[in-house]
Amino acid sequence: MKTRNIDRIAVLTSGGDAPGMNAAIRGVVRTAAFHNKHVYGIYGGYEGMIKGSIKRIETNDVGNIIHRGGTMLKTARSKDFYTPEGRQRAYESLQAHDIDACIVIGGNGTYTGADVFSKEFDFPMMGIPGTIDNDIFGSDFTIGFDTALNTAVDAVDKIRDTADSHSRVFFIEVMGRHSGYIALHAGIGSGATGILIPEADKTIEELVAQIKKGHKRGKLFSLVVIAEGNKNGGATEIAKAVNELYAEIETKVSIIGHLQRGGAPSCHDRVLASRLGAAAVRALLEGTYNKAVGIINNQVVYTEFEKAISEAKKPKQSLIQMAEILSM
Repeated sequence: MKTRNIDRIAVLTSGGDAPGMNAAIRGVVRTAAFHNKHVYGIYGGYEGMIKGSIKRIETNDVGNIIHRGGTMLKTARSKDFYTPEGRQRAYESLQAHDIDACIVIGGNGTYTGADVFSKEFDFPMMGIPGTIDNDIFGSDFTIGFDTALNTAVDAVDKIRDTADSHSRVFFIEVMGRHSGYIALHAGIGSGATGILIPEADKTIEELVAQIKKGHKRGKLFSLVVIAEGNKNGGATEIAKAVNELYAEIETKVSIIGHLQRGGAPSCHDRVLASRLGAAAVRALLEGTYNKAVGIINNQVVYTEFEKAISEAKKPKQSLIQMAEILSM
């Protein structure tokens, strides 16, 4: 891909929303303005690109958004973008607005679309990791993870009060269809008795043994944090299975759900998103394309889309083992 002059940069958010996406958009717009470049917002993700829902964004348009959750550009999943015909229409929309490059904020699906589009049309694309799951390779943290994690921990702390008062075992389901980062960190942070995540093979029998062990040493209540994608099923199914093996306990289920996606982003997410947005613009202006920007060991790094998509990012085994030790 040849280096070219870039004056007009488009930005979109795609996939699930994540707290901090607005801060990233702000970072893109204001960094581009500093370099005398124009930014165009694509409304509604790749579907908006296909439909031509594109509008110029000025620096004033991103004022007073850094603290807001969700995304001012809206987000959507696009079936049409999976097709060559859909991507052709998207390319024509960008051409109609004289767009020279595009920055996409999202997860693996967003990166996959950007990678295909960039290669198909020799079009400069940059990715910013925006997902609460923290499962994108090429960055220690993704935008939204810290906020979602703090929301989950706050909810578990509140549930703890009721679990303690009534001497119950609570099964608390958090988001994470393919990733256990939220469940693992929330479980450690809230002092959970058990944690079930997709990356670990804990059985129901092992979980019951863990709960019984706590009760034998006088623990009157237990909290079990469950990632929705763990192999044993959701919180409701797991609570039922545990009761079949340990009928003496009273179990309750709480599913936090989409509460984790919303709310004002934490300071960590605001700073992270701002750094990534600014870095994505700088990369394009310096001739770096078809990569995802991330931060590893507090340093900005760039990872090829193909690698960011194909490489698995899993919680460290040492952290999983530590969680087991601390739950005793």
